Parts: sequence; C-alpha cells; structure tokens
Amino acid sequence: MKTRINHIAIDQHGQFYHNLGPHPRKALLARLGRKHADKQYVDRDGKVYHTGYVIGGLWLTLFKITPFERAR
Repeated sequence: MKTRINHIAIDQHGQFYHNLGPHPRKALLARLGRKHADKQYVDRDGKVYHTGYVIGGLWLTLFKITPFERAR
C-alpha cells in the first residue's frame, strides 16, 4: 500500500494550515490568495535548512505528516 504524503504548516501566530497534500507551497498560495512565496531558512549545526515559506507577511513552517504504524 502506497502512503500519500501530506503536510501541515504553522505560522508565527500559531495558526494551523491542515491537509496541504504533497505540494504544500501550491496549496498555501491558493488558500492565502497569493501568487508568490519566498523560502524560509534556518541555520542549525553549521548547515542551512529550508523549513517553510514566507507568504504575505506570514512565516509558515512546514511539517510532513507520516502515518503511525507499529507492528504487534
């Protein structure tokens, strides 16, 4: 069974954006009624990581949702 990739985003105000699907940038732009997004980065351990997007003044951090599965 193939698992569908899904994402959520949280902005700097604590607002959640659920069910962004496999293409979160496209989904966020559509929901916010915008056409442009800048990438958001964070420096950690001497490396730079892409963590989300800045769209219309909102700093949106992305998270990938993975299904919980545990063998019995």
